[in-house]
Amino acid sequence: MSRQQLTIEPTADGARVRPGRHRLAARWRVGDTAAFYLLASLSVSFLAGSAAPTPLYARYQQEWGFSPITTTVIWGVYALAVLTALLVAGSLSDHLGRRPILLASIAVQAATMVVFATAGGVSTLVAARIIQGLATGAAVGAIGAGLVDLHRSRGTVANAVVPPVGTAVGAIGAGLLVQYLPDPAELVYLVLLGVFALQWAGVALMPEPGTRRPGAAAALRPRISVPPSVRRPVLATIPALLAVWSLGGFYGSLGPALVSALAGAQSAVLGGLALFVLAAVGALTVLALRRSAPRRMLVLGMAALLAGVGLTLVSVSTSSVAVFLIGTSIAGIGFGGGFQGAIQLVLPQAAAHERAGVLSAMWVVSYLALGLPAVIAGYLVVDGGGLLATTREFGAAVMALAVVTIVALARPGGPRQLAAAAQPGRRGERASGLASCPAGTADR
Repeated sequence: MSRQQLTIEPTADGARVRPGRHRLAARWRVGDTAAFYLLASLSVSFLAGSAAPTPLYARYQQEWGFSPITTTVIWGVYALAVLTALLVAGSLSDHLGRRPILLASIAVQAATMVVFATAGGVSTLVAARIIQGLATGAAVGAIGAGLVDLHRSRGTVANAVVPPVGTAVGAIGAGLLVQYLPDPAELVYLVLLGVFALQWAGVALMPEPGTRRPGAAAALRPRISVPPSVRRPVLATIPALLAVWSLGGFYGSLGPALVSALAGAQSAVLGGLALFVLAAVGALTVLALRRSAPRRMLVLGMAALLAGVGLTLVSVSTSSVAVFLIGTSIAGIGFGGGFQGAIQLVLPQAAAHERAGVLSAMWVVSYLALGLPAVIAGYLVVDGGGLLATTREFGAAVMALAVVTIVALARPGGPRQLAAAAQPGRRGERASGLASCPAGTADR
């Protein structure tokens, strides 16, 4: 063994022995701690890439002359592409390994940045969003599972907090680049291209964190099921999922146009700031409430959503950007707490072998809510009463869904008693970790 060595690495669960490898490769190997932060940064960059076009929509609309409905279609096809990849390839890393899936997804995402930077029309932008969504959907399951592989407790927290952080960073970062630096439609994506290139090199040097299992072909078949034991809590939480994700879709597609209308001027920073505030406050909420009882988290989230969206509707009537951002920050509490509360309320009620199907069903609802209501809103802006009227109608629908959820949780015979089993602790933390592993890599 003159040219190879065994590498014994300490981990959160004990020692892990790596196969013999070349000494030079071992010298440059990324250790487990560095690999953990590398995977967390990947989650940030993938979600940042998804949010990066948001501050640019006004520029695209001016240059290419499309309507608000086209903006929402561009957003909607991304959400549906992510959902497709989650359902088809989300658990593939359990069988092929985390690294191969990540290397392929990063390469595709990097190539998509080039397509964005050179886009000359709507059709190219739509194609880029579809490819981006497929790459993101394939990657997030591997990232989430890899984080838990490397450190179960910290990985669980990172899975819940890092994705909205990425969305927030992408929205405000792209807004700043668009507002203050030259060639924004190219520069934003070239910066991300450089980030993805560095991350690809890091993953190439990273040891495989997971254990490969047979059955890759069977894993491509989506599993969506809601067993009788969880049907009641699932039905109670569907309005919450629809509320928080449709609100996120609205902010990601029409949010910049709404802020510009309230401010009376175009501003890429303000356009990105709206989505930044919603996602950043959502991330902080998940972190702050991670040990709370799921039902309490969900009720608090829906109450915050009700108050926050109500305040944003006041801002529409008063044309106040400040009130809009305050309302958005309160709604961000609902965005984070509502989704995590729903996931943690439902998953502990399902048996281990049922969780993947239940989680897939909840992600189907979530990503349909992320894309389709935004497209409907775009249609109403064009053929209905305009942007402000559509905002009022959309906000009223979100508030109604929040009220339905609160009533469903409070009524006798509802999921209140079932929620007692989903108290904070190990099971609740596990559910939180699964929430960002959408294809259900665990327990399979």
